[in-house]
Amino acid sequence: MARSNYQFNKRQKELAKKKKKEQKRLNKLAKKNIESEDNQDPSQNEGEDL
Repeated sequence: MARSNYQFNKRQKELAKKKKKEQKRLNKLAKKNIESEDNQDPSQNEGEDL
């Protein structure tokens, strides 16, 4: 009878969690950058209008 390889499964689960966490961090960073760019654009346009 074959045994389950718990260490392998645990490692795969940890890697999946790490990957998901990193992806989430990058998404938050990208969203933050987009919002900051949106906030900067109107201020730049106001300076040009004057």
